[in-house]
Amino acid sequence: MFGYIIWDVNPEIFSIGSFSIRWYGLLFASGFLVGQRIMAHIFRKEGLKETLLDSLLLTMVITTVVGARLGHFLFYEPEVLLNNPLQVITPPFAGLASHGATIGILLGLYFYARAKKMNFLWVVDRIVIVVALAGCFIRMGNLMNSEIVGKVTDVPWAFVFTRNFEFTQYPRHPAQLYEAMACLVLCFLLFWMWNKRKTQTPQGLLLGIFLIWVFGLRFVFEFFKENQVAFENELQFNMGQILSIPAIVLGIVFLAYAFKNKDKEQFIFTDKLAEEANRIDSTTVKS
Repeated sequence: MFGYIIWDVNPEIFSIGSFSIRWYGLLFASGFLVGQRIMAHIFRKEGLKETLLDSLLLTMVITTVVGARLGHFLFYEPEVLLNNPLQVITPPFAGLASHGATIGILLGLYFYARAKKMNFLWVVDRIVIVVALAGCFIRMGNLMNSEIVGKVTDVPWAFVFTRNFEFTQYPRHPAQLYEAMACLVLCFLLFWMWNKRKTQTPQGLLLGIFLIWVFGLRFVFEFFKENQVAFENELQFNMGQILSIPAIVLGIVFLAYAFKNKDKEQFIFTDKLAEEANRIDSTTVKS
C-alpha cells in the first residue's frame, strides 16, 4: 500500500439537513459557465452578438442532460426504459452517458443553427472547444465521487478509493484522471487551432479532431477501467468501446470533408452570414 494515493475525498462540499452541494454538481455546472465565457470571446472575435449565447447555453444544457440521461438507460439499462420510464426524469439522476450527450448536443445544435441561420459546422467546430473542457470537469467530478474507477494495478500513481466500498481493497488506475487530462489537452489544442485561423478554419476540422481524439482515447482508456454493468463482462469490447467506434469513423469523415473543402469559399463563415445571424437574433429579442 505504501506509495499509492489514498483517495478519501468527501463527495459533498457541505450539507444542510437533506440538502447538499456536491463536487460533481459544482464541476458540472462550472463546465457550462466557463464554456459560456470562452464562447463569448469566440463570438466577439468573429463578429457575432453575445446575445446569441443565451439560447446557445440553454440548448447545450438541455441537450447535454437529456441526451446523457437517455443514453445511459438506452445503452446500459434498457430494461428501465421499458419497466419504469419515469426513472429517467426522477432524482437523483444517477447515470449519464457521454455518447448519449454527444448525440443530444449534435441534434440540438443542428436545430439551433437552423433557427439562427448559422452554418451548423461553424457552430459545432467552436462548441467542441468548450465541450472538451466540460469533459475534463465532469471526469474530475467522477474522481471526487470515487466512481468510474480503473482496474487493479501496481503503478506508483495508483489510487485506493476508500469511499467506493465495491472497489476499496486494492490500488487502481485513476481512469478518471486519464480522461480528464486528455480532455484538457484537447481543449487547449482546439482553441489554439481556432485562434490561429478563426474564420478561415476549415468547416468540420475541429469536430473531426474532437471525435477522433475523445472517442479514440476513450476506446483505449476502457481497457484500464472496470465495466459499468454486468452484461459487459460477457462482451469482447465493453459498451463504451462499441459506441466509440462509430464516433471515431464519423470523426474521420468530418476530417476528410474539412481537408477536401478547405479552399472553398462557401465553407467560410463570412461577415455576411454573421450579419444575418445577428439580424435574426435582434428580431427574436424584440419579439
